[in-house]
Amino acid sequence: MAKLLLLRHLQSQWNLENKFTGWTDVPLSQEGIESAKETAEKLAGFKIDKVYTSPLIRNRKSVSLILEKLGKDNLPIVVDKALDERNYGKLQGLNKDEVKKKYGEEKVHLWRRGWDAAPPGGESLKDVYKRTTAFYQKHIEKDLKEGKNVLVVASHNSLRAIIKHVEKISDQDIVKVELAYGELRVYDFNNKCYTKNI
Repeated sequence: MAKLLLLRHLQSQWNLENKFTGWTDVPLSQEGIESAKETAEKLAGFKIDKVYTSPLIRNRKSVSLILEKLGKDNLPIVVDKALDERNYGKLQGLNKDEVKKKYGEEKVHLWRRGWDAAPPGGESLKDVYKRTTAFYQKHIEKDLKEGKNVLVVASHNSLRAIIKHVEKISDQDIVKVELAYGELRVYDFNNKCYTKNI
């Protein structure tokens, strides 16, 4: 049975500074870099055949650090923008607490976690879902059907979109799904059927 491993990238510098990052290419924080060993240990027991990530440096660097710690830095890696974080539009680079003061906590929460609410000039999760799931079904699911174990290292909202698809989460309930930096979710895949493992 093939395994799907979803891993959120390690902490970035703007995560540390509590800023909206989105498509801005921000490096990992020192804390993020130092957590690579601990995160790699979560993956140590799994055979990995292929890795997917986005071109954002926080995702690519997370992949390289983790695979290096695992001694698996020769695995095939596919890099594609479809797995990029949500575009936060005009909020990118702004402090999250200051944005909450300006627009209200409820509205900002919907922009960050809701289904079809988009921040000014940015993407809703529904937008992210369209691009991420189309790519997922065409490439990642194809690998799973071939029996490959696939690791996807990506950003919070691109992973939430995949989780929504895999777990068939409703538009209302997706607001509750959160992933910490370096958090791993594992699914067993068997003929289009996903079973949550971790």
